[in-house]
Amino acid sequence: MRRRRHRAATFTTSVLAAGALFSLALAPGVDVQRPGSGADPPPAQPAAPAHPATADFGAFLDSGTLGVRRIAALQKWLGGTDIKVGHTYLPGNTWSDIEGRAGFLDDWATWRRERADRTLVLNVPMQALNEAEIPDVRVRHLLARGAAGDFDAHFKRLAERLVDLKIPDTVIVLGWEMNGTTYTHRCGPDPAAWKKYWKNAVTTMRSVPGQKFRFDFTPSRGRDAVPWTECYPGDDLVDIIGMDSYDQPRGVDFDKQIKEPYGLQQHVDFAAAHKKPISYPEWGLFRNGDNAEYMRRMLAWMDAHKPVYNTITDYCPHGVWGCSDNPRASELYRSLLYGRTEPTQPPVSPNPAPTTSPQPSTLPSPNPSTSPSTAPAPSTSPVTSPSPKPATPAIPATPVGSVPSGKCSPIDLGAWVEYWMGGKLCMRLDWFSRRS
Repeated sequence: MRRRRHRAATFTTSVLAAGALFSLALAPGVDVQRPGSGADPPPAQPAAPAHPATADFGAFLDSGTLGVRRIAALQKWLGGTDIKVGHTYLPGNTWSDIEGRAGFLDDWATWRRERADRTLVLNVPMQALNEAEIPDVRVRHLLARGAAGDFDAHFKRLAERLVDLKIPDTVIVLGWEMNGTTYTHRCGPDPAAWKKYWKNAVTTMRSVPGQKFRFDFTPSRGRDAVPWTECYPGDDLVDIIGMDSYDQPRGVDFDKQIKEPYGLQQHVDFAAAHKKPISYPEWGLFRNGDNAEYMRRMLAWMDAHKPVYNTITDYCPHGVWGCSDNPRASELYRSLLYGRTEPTQPPVSPNPAPTTSPQPSTLPSPNPSTSPSTAPAPSTSPVTSPSPKPATPAIPATPVGSVPSGKCSPIDLGAWVEYWMGGKLCMRLDWFSRRS
């Protein structure tokens, strides 16, 4: 996948931006209007039932504590819909980052342990300086070192930390988008060494007592720099076969995204042939702008092929809640997922009592996507969506994340700053009177 905004690295940048605006935000006449704060009216009734394959879904909202806090606000925007999947990334600047430095994952671990039916997805880089544009000759040397076991100790420390945090069933998206050129952990310079390195990392993490990790092999859609099938390390080392799939390149419609070499259909077929479930750790809008048709087709695709989980990338230009640039796709996404609730599971207990049954007596059975061991069957007609085609809902008069009129005057700081502040900055015009 082409280079996009850094995920974990943006945490530091966002702190600096927030600090620069801190004194202004504390002014008596300034409010921050956050998405999902009640300003948005409920969407119109969807034209088709919500897609069952989105039962275990979530969004990437931020790598740090802010990402955990935003889950509740996103649920509110979706009318109380239950978000079961949290998604974060370890920074890839140093090996200490990749080991899961102290404190970084604590809030995510707390969120995961609150409910037994939640899933934590963690992207783990395979190299330090992971976005430093290291040349191929240097990457080839690093892959040889990984294949020789030089980095095994770092992955053991990460596994031990996750077990100590009582999140031993974390989904590990290891070395994602390895078929591209963005990351130092890419496969292209030496696929054989990359596969041996993956084997070493997975074997090391699985050797830690108490672990129950699932390892997700996730290339980007399409051929990119190297066919992703050349990087596949083997069925005994992979639990899930994922794909990062954004709406790109420009002018390429969803049918072509399905049919292209190493595209959506080949991904599903490959996973079925290897008897693996699928996932979509990253997906969203991109080069084709506010494309409601992509949103409709992608949700229908997941409905048909039942991934273990999916997490939309929710910042501009990809997102639907944290980005106000995509009102049509946002309203469609919201209308299909609005107000969906399911029975909750009790908190995870490290020592469950054998006499207590965690199974609710009225557990519904409409969700076939909750069994990660079942490989999805490939579609025999990839161009045709099996679910009814919903009409695109009307765009609400008040865009997502807008400031209610009459209360304050919005200050346009740009989508990027507003995203990291958590909403629009708004200057109240009546603050003098409220102080008197």
